[in-house]
Amino acid sequence: MTKQSKNFIFAEETAWHDAGAGAVRQILGYNDQIMMVKVKFRKGDVGAPHTHPHAQVTYVAEGAFEFTVGDETRVVRVGDALYQQPDVVHGCVCLEDGILIDCFSPMRETFLV
Repeated sequence: MTKQSKNFIFAEETAWHDAGAGAVRQILGYNDQIMMVKVKFRKGDVGAPHTHPHAQVTYVAEGAFEFTVGDETRVVRVGDALYQQPDVVHGCVCLEDGILIDCFSPMRETFLV
């Protein structure tokens, strides 16, 4: 392993970074193989359709979102989750102020600032 976070990550000590289109994110922990990220959206914010070579699992911690993964679009709410395969187009629209918890494998090196 060449990169990894501290063992303990405290929300009040962790900076928020611009995630685009109004959303902000906190890096919650990572090593070369995995990364967890908290993303905060306001109603109307858009996670623009994109792809990446990482597998991604998303948990809806707060709010509601309309997600498109590949050619399927569904509304997800608190407690729901979704899986985004590597290299498959995905994106979302925030329907209610919300927070997503994203886990990536391998880690998203471009998120480290």
